Amino acid sequence: MSETFPDGLRRQDAAQGQELTLGDALKAMRETRGLSLSEVSARIKYSAVQLGHLEACDWSRLPEGVPLRGLVRNYARFLETDVDAALRLLDDAVGPTRPRPAVTSLGARRALQQADMTPKGEPAHRTWAWLLLILLLFCVIGVYAINRGWVPEEWLRFDWLKALRQ
Repeated sequence: MSETFPDGLRRQDAAQGQELTLGDALKAMRETRGLSLSEVSARIKYSAVQLGHLEACDWSRLPEGVPLRGLVRNYARFLETDVDAALRLLDDAVGPTRPRPAVTSLGARRALQQADMTPKGEPAHRTWAWLLLILLLFCVIGVYAINRGWVPEEWLRFDWLKALRQ
């Protein structure tokens, strides 16, 4: 499969008779811009070592799946090249790296029910009910304390609080 990058690198190497790898294309584009691996690393927040492994196509030293896809996507965006072509070259080199859907249609209902659970297995909406119940309890205790005279007069700033005292 022959992908063409905006810089025309695919055509140049195809004319020489050798197949251009993803790493070779990224390295050539970086070098045409006069950038070092450390400069690229500082801009896209991946280590220069990882970028070196990517340019050398040393897949065993790079993460697999979606993280590798993100690395290639960010590198290609930084070099202002065709991201889709870079990802297709990546898929040709290492196999499919696209994320798989986490929820199938049959297990969607169960997965959504599981997602609505807190870590201890209690539904998340019950947490709010407990918080409201505790707040109501504090209000009742406060009114009772004011009514019994346990709260000093200077703490009661509002007239309606003073009226509770009588």
